[in-house]
Amino acid sequence: MHEKQDVARQRFDVADAAPLLLDAQGVVTSWTPGAQRLLTYRATEVVGTRVTGLLSPEDAARVPELGERCRRNGGWAGVLTARRKDGRPVRVMVRITPAMEPGGAPHWLVLLCDMSGSRGWDMSRGVLEQMVTDSPVGIAIVDTDLRCVWSNAALEQFGGGPPPERLGRRLAQIQPGLDAASIETQMRYVLATGRPVVGYEHVGRVRSTPLRETAYMMSFTRLEDDQGHPMGVYYTVVDITDRHRARQRLALLDRAGEQIGRTLDIVRTAQELADVAVQDFADFVCVDLLDSVLRGAEPEPGPPYGTGGVPLRRAGHQSVNPGVPEAVVGIGQVAAYLVGSPPIHCLTTGSSWREERLDPLGEEWGSDLPGGHRATFLELGLHSVMVVPVRARGVTLGVTSFFRRRRQEPFDADDLSLAEDLVSRAAVCVDNARRYTRERDAALVLQRSLLPRRLPEQDAVEVAACYRPADELTGLGGDWYDLIPLSGARVALVVGEVPGHGIDAAAAMGRLRTAVRTLAALDLPPEEVLAHLDDVVARTVREEGQRPSASQAVDARAEGPGCVYVVYDPVDGQCTMAAADHPAPVVVLPDSTVVRVDVPQGPPLGVGGPPFESVELALAEGSTLALHTDGLLAHRDGGGAADTDRDRLRTALARPASSLDRRCRAVVEALVPDRPRDDVVLLMARTRLLGAGRVADWDLPADPAMVADARKEAVRQLDEWGLEELAFTTELIVSELVTNAMRHAQGPIQLRLIRNRSLICEVSDGGATAPHLRHPRTTDEGGRGLLLVSQFTERWGTRFVPAGKVIWAEQNLTEPPA
Repeated sequence: MHEKQDVARQRFDVADAAPLLLDAQGVVTSWTPGAQRLLTYRATEVVGTRVTGLLSPEDAARVPELGERCRRNGGWAGVLTARRKDGRPVRVMVRITPAMEPGGAPHWLVLLCDMSGSRGWDMSRGVLEQMVTDSPVGIAIVDTDLRCVWSNAALEQFGGGPPPERLGRRLAQIQPGLDAASIETQMRYVLATGRPVVGYEHVGRVRSTPLRETAYMMSFTRLEDDQGHPMGVYYTVVDITDRHRARQRLALLDRAGEQIGRTLDIVRTAQELADVAVQDFADFVCVDLLDSVLRGAEPEPGPPYGTGGVPLRRAGHQSVNPGVPEAVVGIGQVAAYLVGSPPIHCLTTGSSWREERLDPLGEEWGSDLPGGHRATFLELGLHSVMVVPVRARGVTLGVTSFFRRRRQEPFDADDLSLAEDLVSRAAVCVDNARRYTRERDAALVLQRSLLPRRLPEQDAVEVAACYRPADELTGLGGDWYDLIPLSGARVALVVGEVPGHGIDAAAAMGRLRTAVRTLAALDLPPEEVLAHLDDVVARTVREEGQRPSASQAVDARAEGPGCVYVVYDPVDGQCTMAAADHPAPVVVLPDSTVVRVDVPQGPPLGVGGPPFESVELALAEGSTLALHTDGLLAHRDGGGAADTDRDRLRTALARPASSLDRRCRAVVEALVPDRPRDDVVLLMARTRLLGAGRVADWDLPADPAMVADARKEAVRQLDEWGLEELAFTTELIVSELVTNAMRHAQGPIQLRLIRNRSLICEVSDGGATAPHLRHPRTTDEGGRGLLLVSQFTERWGTRFVPAGKVIWAEQNLTEPPA
């Protein structure tokens, strides 16, 4: 700080500066007479040495940092302490600028200016007193006993009286209602250490506003005499109440966004609103909703009350006092407000109402709330209130009442604005829950059997999915997605679409998804999975007699479902995919470049036609696969070309996001309206690679003697992975699988171990015949190998590859690998 002030006060006279030249490594390459006069070194003593030898130890340690700042900013200016030849320090102002020679290496021109005797700008006592006395910032000085010895007039705005009344008094005497102990702790720390405390925030009540909580930012500095002995503490006070309340407001709204609407249950959502509002805002909150809303129905038209009162029910309430003593009405019970009372006025007009000071004897609201038994506000201890209607999409669903009891400050206009923001956010959640309540129970049972409730845990990809049905009421449609773990740590990513919406389309989708999972268990290539799936759909259509007519066959989308099937291998990053009349996946590369994969399009499922084809590509780690249904791009206004749709998708995918889940939701929100005309599914998967330390493989010659070597290599690898407890079973598995390959297969044999969430053992060979599990008789001499493998492993199987087959077995690990 002092250095910057000195630089600001001192004029740098280039004519008086002593120049010298440094190379890029900080070595002195040129020394001038001016530099010799300033630092008393001769050129022969300096040239060829590092500049750090000319500086004090403290500033010499700063040279790497200053060098980086020079390279980044093209130079630097400041004050350093140099050393003369006799060791005496000298303060010099330094200016460093680049000096480039044509075709030569970069150099730095350094200008030094002696600052000895420079006193800067001396200000008189009168000027200094004028600065602190007339400052709008509250300033005070206390002695070493923390008693006030001086304060300015600006400090009066916080209460405590004018400066003469503060003299000789401690802070607790000046501001009795303030937490003076915590502030004096800061003062004692500054007195003891000499280190200033800057930006200390304190919240409390002062004499100027005893009913209102205020916030202050304070800074403390120790005052010393000429010998460096502490004389007291100088501190400043700035009112930051508005900023503090703004932070509180944002924190409350952020908490509301996290805690309200976590379910589709109306009563729970209302209770979440009450719970959030009581924290640091109100002392008692009650949420009352129309009876029809709680049933999931639309609010009844016309005035929502009759001669007997309003059909409101308590949906949630909370209090700072245990047991919510302010409310006699329980959750789910009728709260009958009188016609003309403030809650009914808000319910009918849709406008909020606030009363800073309630009539202590007021009881005109109703017999049930607040308090019951015609209890007055005085008896309940309630003194300030706000009533805010719960409105969503232009419809009033109920009212929320906020009361204060312990907090003495009344609700003000800012509080009402905050309450309206809070309730408006909750109202959307309440209305969403109302819309789903009527059909939710039946729909959820069906939905659980159709869409994955939670995608399985695996290490191949990081996944995020977003599903938005066109049928808002049931939440069901014909689109679906899935992630299916395969052997060898691979995964299958599936996105498909059945024409239509609602329960019929969902039922057809459920059958198709089940068929896909069954076929995936066979470890078939993507094009073969689609071929078998095409047979399943065609057979279903024939059995149900739903084959489209010739006129319908013109529209390929009306004929059958579409699907894209992707297999990703995290060992080598290879990705294979095939599509049946479905939008091709999009890849977002690690550098955010968006590339659309050219996948050969097969016919819709169940229609017949040319065979399906697949495409294979290598994906770098951190690439993101985006699989979607055509509903994602079917909502543009006024039509548009397909190229425009792709551009919109590319733009949405390229936008940065803090997480994959946020990016997935942001893409859907950017491209899909609140009420889509078609079901929408977006599945995003960010690829991972299993490092070399998690995969080990060996090429084995077709020699039975190599079985023992294979077992030894496997055990050695387990020791490296810290999986010694699996050595016995792994030896058995390796021995059986390698022996079978050597006896019954042909071609090259390879053993591979993969440490994933399970220990995977794979043996590949060139044979095309899969082994079968047998149950040998007691007298049989062989045939027990695969039976033992099946007993000691979590699962095992065979998959066919272009060069032959792979037999694999998985052993469960108690913990996933790091």
